[in-house]
Amino acid sequence: MTTIAQGYSTHAGTYTVPTLPKTSHRRLLVVWVAAIGLVAAGLVVLSGAVETPSARYVCPPDCGRPPVGDPVTINPRYTAPDGAFTVAYPAVGSAYKVTLGDSGVTADLLVGDKGTMRLFSQPAAGRTPQQVTDQLIKATFPDTKTAYEIPNAMVGYQPGYGLVADFWPQGSNAKYTRMRLVVMVAIKHDLALVAGAVGPFHAFGPDFGSGKPSAAGLQLALDMGKYVNSFSWRGDPQR
Repeated sequence: MTTIAQGYSTHAGTYTVPTLPKTSHRRLLVVWVAAIGLVAAGLVVLSGAVETPSARYVCPPDCGRPPVGDPVTINPRYTAPDGAFTVAYPAVGSAYKVTLGDSGVTADLLVGDKGTMRLFSQPAAGRTPQQVTDQLIKATFPDTKTAYEIPNAMVGYQPGYGLVADFWPQGSNAKYTRMRLVVMVAIKHDLALVAGAVGPFHAFGPDFGSGKPSAAGLQLALDMGKYVNSFSWRGDPQR
């Protein structure tokens, strides 16, 4: 049985179709790289235009400064008779015996290893901090042996010089004990401010000191820092 359905006819012939455009892989890669490069360059330029570069500091000499707020006063302060400098010193009832003089403070540690800390001034007379340190040590403990120089030493937030030395007292009544000496000096307005401490050598370790590796080797060094930083010359901000 034959089924008849509706249909249509086409004319026979030859047709020419234009070639469709085609992008090569190489050209596509070049376009993408160029677009990404332009976007990245624009972002870099925009970032540099709207962002302020952070300040760069080199310490020393730019080692910052104390907080700008009013400091919390815990210890009393010594002020030189002429007002040339001030410095904090241990409070009454602490582990020290404190003596105030015309040039500064002497604090004798009464507990532990004992020892003496001095916070005082003297005219610089054109000398460098290292020269002041060397002359002080030569005048007080001439037979010392240098242990090491303190890197980036500062007194009252002023770059200076620091030295750690050892000596062995000798004499009929002296004990042959290794003693450690720490001296730090900074100069401003031709006035040298000096922080010094001396006492028996005691190696720092897990059972003594701060628990961190340290070559200080002096019990007084654990408490000395806050007084060294409290020094201020005339005209310095309160600290």
